Amino acid sequence: MNKNLGRRDFILSSSTLMMGTVLFNNPLNALATSTVHSGRIGIIGLDTSHSVAFTKALNGNSNNISPFKIVAAYPNGSADIESSVKRIPGYTEEVKKYGVEIVGSIAELLSKVDFVCLETNDGRPHLQQAIEVFKAGKPVFIDKPVADSLASTIAIYELAKEYKVPVFSSSSLRYMETAQQVAKGKIGKVLGADCFSPATLEKTHPDFFWYGIHGVELLYTVMGVGCMKVKRTSSNDVDVVVGEWNDGRIGTFRGTRNGKHDYGGTAYGENGNLILGPFQGYDNLLQIILQFFQTGIAPISADETIEIYTFMEAAHESKRKNGALIEIEKTKASHTKKAHQIIQSLKLSL
Repeated sequence: MNKNLGRRDFILSSSTLMMGTVLFNNPLNALATSTVHSGRIGIIGLDTSHSVAFTKALNGNSNNISPFKIVAAYPNGSADIESSVKRIPGYTEEVKKYGVEIVGSIAELLSKVDFVCLETNDGRPHLQQAIEVFKAGKPVFIDKPVADSLASTIAIYELAKEYKVPVFSSSSLRYMETAQQVAKGKIGKVLGADCFSPATLEKTHPDFFWYGIHGVELLYTVMGVGCMKVKRTSSNDVDVVVGEWNDGRIGTFRGTRNGKHDYGGTAYGENGNLILGPFQGYDNLLQIILQFFQTGIAPISADETIEIYTFMEAAHESKRKNGALIEIEKTKASHTKKAHQIIQSLKLSL
């Protein structure tokens, strides 16, 4: 936790914790009842619309009485992904309108903030960026993707544990109202699910890390952990991934690259079925991020996030092997070895 803030500053009042539905109906103002005295957030990376959306939600609403504000941003994100690079100038000017100071380095940013949102759209620099944040002891939300490989994702979580810094990552689809209803038992035990999202590709990342993560995260929100095997069918326009869970349940992800971009799915439960969606924005995710900053407790375990990325990497391997069935645990084990090599190399270079 941040050494400049006392432990009680990170503990939600019991009234805030009991507000439940109220928090989601009025997600930002509800935090005004907490005991946090300072909520200075810094953003790393202005190459994603998420940075602008979070800034507008916290700094741009005169009716927002949340104790949190975004006070500084380090704009640099991807150096060579055109769709990211071209956004930085415009998004930089946009957040400046809301009183955000633009700084020249991550070190400078860290001297001005209590918490960090690592928003760089490109997962490749995340490991190096995260290490700077960990060394400064700042709780950090890492936006998708956690990294550009499963090995680097595992390394980030292991280093966070070593530095004793709270960290979590999630797609906003996890916190769609219908997804949370299923996760909290509305349809009883989930017997299976079919989820979909766009899955546009970026050659520098495993296929689903770049955008398919949204639909995969939704699948895990309703199915939970425990996938054992993955098989992928792929064409130019669509991917279909079938996962087999350890209790025999089947979950599927459909990633699209043509037609209307949309997000959703169906969860099948012992007490009925529920349509997942529609996606309604970032407020619910932002609420969870702010609660995380208050408590220092990650709402999603490292193990679950690592399994999500293992699922995607296994699907990538299945495509390389012409639709072969890939075992999750074997994929995780091989990339964990690579993660330890990455960590050792980093320590030797420090």
